[in-house]
Amino acid sequence: MLKLKTPEEIARIRNAGRIVATVLDQVGQMVRPGISTLALDAAAEAIIRQAGATPSFKGYGDPPFPASICASIDDEVVHGIPNANRVLREGQIISIDVGAYLEGFHADAARTFPVGTITQAKADLIRVTEESFWAGFAQAVVGNRIGDISAAVQAKAEAHAYGVVQELTGHGVGRHLHEDPDLPNFGHAGRGLRLEAGLVLAMEPMVNQGTRQVAIKEDGWTIVTKDHKPSAHYENTFAITADGPIILTAL
Repeated sequence: MLKLKTPEEIARIRNAGRIVATVLDQVGQMVRPGISTLALDAAAEAIIRQAGATPSFKGYGDPPFPASICASIDDEVVHGIPNANRVLREGQIISIDVGAYLEGFHADAARTFPVGTITQAKADLIRVTEESFWAGFAQAVVGNRIGDISAAVQAKAEAHAYGVVQELTGHGVGRHLHEDPDLPNFGHAGRGLRLEAGLVLAMEPMVNQGTRQVAIKEDGWTIVTKDHKPSAHYENTFAITADGPIILTAL
């Protein structure tokens, strides 16, 4: 069921979103060779709880997700589980996905960070993945359709011969972490749900250096590229308003 948000509800999502943005800013600065993904997770959870919120991801799903962030390295697309033995190495990339729950509402965002010095190919992948988000965001206006957003994301990524993951999508956000509608990163302009003011969405392009094909690891959570080439992830929660879309996961 589609749930449009009131201005007051959007303001509350924005409060949660500022916490998410703080986590990505501060934990992102911690990313370096030699640090474990578990240390990043502990720092993220501390920031969330000190702000009076709770981690959206911890305990979510079946099996319950065991951490406060998803920490996905190189060929891991999303849902990587933090671990003390996952120590970052020079030249890797890591996507950090985090959600916070505050005052009855969730916010959700992700960024991909370089670990030390990375190849130009990986830097380009991170850049284009972010550009794909903003291409979709430009289409998130009242009167357009979901397909306009999706098609713009896909076109930007595929123009660089990257694979756009289709098995995983963005989503509505609000009182629940995942709400209607789904927001694919591929599609056809002019199709799908018509966008209305009050719609709050998390758009999250997941873009692979190689093909779009993915698989799930034995842990039941971690999604990896089938060809083991790197993948990048960029996500924000945003609201559609009469005056245009507004990012809610920003400082």
